[in-house]
Amino acid sequence: MKRNGTAIWKGNLKEGHGIISTESGILNNTQYSFKTRFENGKGTNPEELIGAAHSGCFTMQLSANLTEEGFEPDTLETKAEVTFEDGTVTKSHLILKAKVKDIEREKFANIANDAKENCPISKLLDTEITLEFELTQ
Repeated sequence: MKRNGTAIWKGNLKEGHGIISTESGILNNTQYSFKTRFENGKGTNPEELIGAAHSGCFTMQLSANLTEEGFEPDTLETKAEVTFEDGTVTKSHLILKAKVKDIEREKFANIANDAKENCPISKLLDTEITLEFELTQ
């Protein structure tokens, strides 16, 4: 399986702009620029997209891990805070709210940490990855 995304950039870094698209079309000529990356301009940026990819991948991996262990998750909601400092992505911090019945906190923590370590996007990222979670039944 291969998936793809494309980017086109025009101009210099500060005044230029680009567009990002995905094979699925969910992003179709979506604007990105210096302002969307380093200020609060309208559009997206690579770090935001990494956060969406990481939170989605981790959450799917966690669902698979829980199911494999005999637990059925009711709701898994993950936010990934991606830190970009001095030209480098230095951290992805996963913040999870989970509702899973009949599971002990320690068992859940072990399953969630395994998902954090083994989801494909975690394996791809060469950075610190941390996890905090809130578990309800």
